[in-house]
Amino acid sequence: MLLPRQLVPELRVPTLDHGEFDLADNVHDRFTLLVFYRGLHCPVCLKYLRELGSLLSEYERRGTSVIAISSDTPERARDMARKVGASHLRVGHSLPLAVARQWGLYISSSRGTSSIGIEEPPLFSEPGVFLVRPDGTLYYGSVQTMPFARPLFSELLQAIDFAITKDYPARGEYDGPL
Repeated sequence: MLLPRQLVPELRVPTLDHGEFDLADNVHDRFTLLVFYRGLHCPVCLKYLRELGSLLSEYERRGTSVIAISSDTPERARDMARKVGASHLRVGHSLPLAVARQWGLYISSSRGTSSIGIEEPPLFSEPGVFLVRPDGTLYYGSVQTMPFARPLFSELLQAIDFAITKDYPARGEYDGPL
């Protein structure tokens, strides 16, 4: 389990148009927002990434870099990026499922063709959203076992505003005896 205020696992993935993404080299003013999505087959992911794309400038204004990542092949990731229509959204692909598991993401197996008629990969990760500080420690994390009920990006922006103005620390860090 990832703990706030502790270092997160290494993360390196190729991107569609921005070379290799290496979290260790992606030092931004305040945060890096990592959005792990299920893949091209997921209609909920499409809607979610469109929302994210519409708010990218707001995240950047708050000193937060953004990347959307899946275990999809480059071709499937490119198809998803086209559907999302946010050309400025950095899209990572080919996430090894072993790395997804290190991040605490749940792994699902294919059920065949999705509701939008696209074949699911044999295995893929379920969604997760993380805010990582420039020092590589976890500030916020949310993982899902299903594609539904994800954190809203507009509310996450409000949380970032609160964290900045109140110098609010990451919570959930206690790992001692109970």
